[in-house]
Amino acid sequence: MNVANWLHATAHRHPTAPALLTGETLHADYLGFARRAASLARCLTEAHGLRRGDRVAVFAHNSVEYLEVLYAAWWAGAVVVPINHKLHPTEAAWIADHAEARLMLTDSGERFAAGTLPAGCTELALLGEGYAQMAGAHAELSPPQLVAPDDLAWLFYTSGTTGRPKGVMLSHANLTAMTTCYPVDVDPVSPADAALYAAPMSHGAGLYNFIHVRCGARHVVPPSRGFDADEILALAPRLREVSMFAAPTMVKRLVDAARRSGSTGEGIKSIIYGGGPMYLADIQAALAVLGPRFIQIYGQGESPMTITALGRREIADRDHPDWERRLLSVGMAQTCVDVRVVDVALNPLPAGATGEIVVRGAAVMRGYWRNEAATAQALSDGWLRTGDIGHLSEDGLLTLTDRSKDVIISGGSNIYPREVEEVLALHAGVAEVSVVGAPEPEWGEIVVAFVVPRAPGAVDAAALDQWCRQHIASFKKPKQYHFCDELPKNSYGKILKTELRKRLPA
Repeated sequence: MNVANWLHATAHRHPTAPALLTGETLHADYLGFARRAASLARCLTEAHGLRRGDRVAVFAHNSVEYLEVLYAAWWAGAVVVPINHKLHPTEAAWIADHAEARLMLTDSGERFAAGTLPAGCTELALLGEGYAQMAGAHAELSPPQLVAPDDLAWLFYTSGTTGRPKGVMLSHANLTAMTTCYPVDVDPVSPADAALYAAPMSHGAGLYNFIHVRCGARHVVPPSRGFDADEILALAPRLREVSMFAAPTMVKRLVDAARRSGSTGEGIKSIIYGGGPMYLADIQAALAVLGPRFIQIYGQGESPMTITALGRREIADRDHPDWERRLLSVGMAQTCVDVRVVDVALNPLPAGATGEIVVRGAAVMRGYWRNEAATAQALSDGWLRTGDIGHLSEDGLLTLTDRSKDVIISGGSNIYPREVEEVLALHAGVAEVSVVGAPEPEWGEIVVAFVVPRAPGAVDAAALDQWCRQHIASFKKPKQYHFCDELPKNSYGKILKTELRKRLPA
């Protein structure tokens, strides 16, 4: 059940198949990839005492070495703790302490000042001569450590926008369920494919490595080691059959770059988007510029990448009578989960009724690391309470409205910010928008919109008022507009509504 067995098997089946590339430069074939992971595992075990169940934190930019270290940890039966490289070292040190990590891998091996990391946690360099010696120290390909299906494999810390992050415990069985859903519900994979890691490997992009390892596909880290829209559009035609995970903000930047350069996305096979709302206007624009390359997934760290999916055909089929309704949804339940919409007492609601989304199945987390109270709050009789609000149609399409904490109650009526955002995003002068509630004595809350104009002076409050009157009920219309140069986002590109609320007048 060890996920490292997939690399071990692929190395035997397709030893000379290209595996790891930086841009177009080959770093290792599959046999080399597996040997380097096995060698690293042996060195970490012998020199640093790594044992089954120990936690290995990785706090680094994307690189081919990042994948080697992940598989080295699993090869040894250890648990990986991927930490977004954009976090402050103080935040990363807190995660290492909470996870009780034995090792911390960073690019230079010198990211933390002496005494910053918890006692017993050793920082090692992911790049450089020392790492290269460990990766090449042993040529034999010993099999990975035997582990149980419920053994931890991936300890993912949530973004922590409302407090300290929680450690989501994902087992080898959880990751197996997620991986087997991908070719059925998201996108078939072949050895000719190239998984491009432009989004952080510590998150969704990294989770999609498994199916590509299992199928013997290529793994490509852009030379920039991050997201650069122009770089991707230039690289894709040379690589061919490129698949990538992207947050909606990344998709928008890719579309804008393609418009500027006249690119149609040649070489890109699939763009899987998720991690935040993709507004109707944005996905329609993306289809117009880049064509039928888009697939939507909805998931959470607690059910990684595996709640619902909306396939390429459904997104691209403009002739379908319910095309726009489909685009506004996040698709249907993936194969390995059940999805319900429930009321406050967790009773299932009928089709069309709005309530909290809950999910259960083989991909759902074991719980939160060292946090029994949060686990009990999140899991009820096997159902994960997502905290998201939405509704299911008769034909099984799930539509998200908002996070439960973001619903605005004004004059006793529920207003879902996403509904208002969808309308404002359709205006030609609006580049980005986010809607929050502000306290108000008479109404309880009022609707406030933060708007990034497409160009200076492209739109004003009066124009947006008129636009809203044409498209939504009057009580949903924003009472205030705040125009800004950009919206605050976390390290994964999600808009931080908590920060926007701080900008509201006292």
